[in-house]
Amino acid sequence: MESIKKLLKIGNGPSSSHTMGPAVAAKKFLEETPEAEYYIVKLYGSLAATGKGHLTDEIILKTLGRERTKIVFKPEVVYKYHPNAMKFEAYINRDMIKKWLVFSVGGGSLKELDEQRDEFSDEVYPHKQMEDILEYCDEKQISLYEYIVEHEEADLDNYLDQILDAMFKALKRGLFTEGILPGGLNVERKASNFYAEYLKNPSHETLVYSAALAVAEENASGGVIVTAPTCGASGVVPAVLYAEMVLNNVPVEKIKEALAVGALIGNLVKTNGSISGAEVGCQGEVGVACAMAAASLTYIKGGTNREIEYSAEIGLEHHLGMTCDPIDGLVQIPCIERNAMAAMQAYNCANYAILTKGIHRITLDDAIEVMEQTGRDLREEYRETSKGGLAYSGRRK
Repeated sequence: MESIKKLLKIGNGPSSSHTMGPAVAAKKFLEETPEAEYYIVKLYGSLAATGKGHLTDEIILKTLGRERTKIVFKPEVVYKYHPNAMKFEAYINRDMIKKWLVFSVGGGSLKELDEQRDEFSDEVYPHKQMEDILEYCDEKQISLYEYIVEHEEADLDNYLDQILDAMFKALKRGLFTEGILPGGLNVERKASNFYAEYLKNPSHETLVYSAALAVAEENASGGVIVTAPTCGASGVVPAVLYAEMVLNNVPVEKIKEALAVGALIGNLVKTNGSISGAEVGCQGEVGVACAMAAASLTYIKGGTNREIEYSAEIGLEHHLGMTCDPIDGLVQIPCIERNAMAAMQAYNCANYAILTKGIHRITLDDAIEVMEQTGRDLREEYRETSKGGLAYSGRRK
């Protein structure tokens, strides 16, 4: 399993798979073809279906050069390997000098057609299943955070500092920014109003809602956020961590440890399932974010390793089947509101798991396996194509 550094990434929204991934791919292709006179980029499947709303075309044009790049949308062509496919073609005169088919598989990560989805080039963890990790920790009598420290590089603490700083900067920008989000849906930012209400009548729920909305709205506007595990679900984890700092005076060091524990959960899903809405629906984004936040909270509350695992399982289990159906392909409706709901749900997951002493039947490994199969069983209309669900209903209004 890869480092958690490959999961938590700082970048611009609104989508890790549809904005960050294509940006990385375009930059790489540009570096490999500096002599090219012009480019043709073909977007397939979900990248084509929701690319306009996710600014996929804009980030590629910005990277390769607007005047010398043509974007072709082919939503009807869906690769079995992954629905987020891009083909880059570089030309001199009319001769193609290079082409590259690449897939944006979620969280800003890229894969090529001949790469195994469950294999990674720089694995740092010897275990790929949560049950194996728990057994290892039991044998060595260590916490999940100590397990992470044992396998990550020595600069882990500095990395977590950077990630937490980026999360909270996005959150604080969002709390004090008003106006209408771009894209044409005329969605008004709500975080600042919620936060004003919190300052007048402080409550746990209002602060969590405010914080989650703040980050999600920053993401929707193309601001700098952290994939946790994706851009579309980037408001959940920061919201609960911020609320714990503000309301319960949890030290920053404990918050960073909790962030790492949550990231381990996201890493397991990324390795054994998917964090791509185009592949498994929103259960792989907001559902996974809820599981990550629940694990972080359980760690902060002093939960055992088994209780942390159970809280994450609850968070994922109760988002099974959630569709990814953004109206007009924009990461706004229902995405922003879902961040706020999942952040509050994480508290329920943590509290419930601790009350049960971590005793349960369905494991996190089980839930991940079921999530992946459920996602693949979802019709295309409900996997980030804006063809069905709320996207269809919202488009008619």
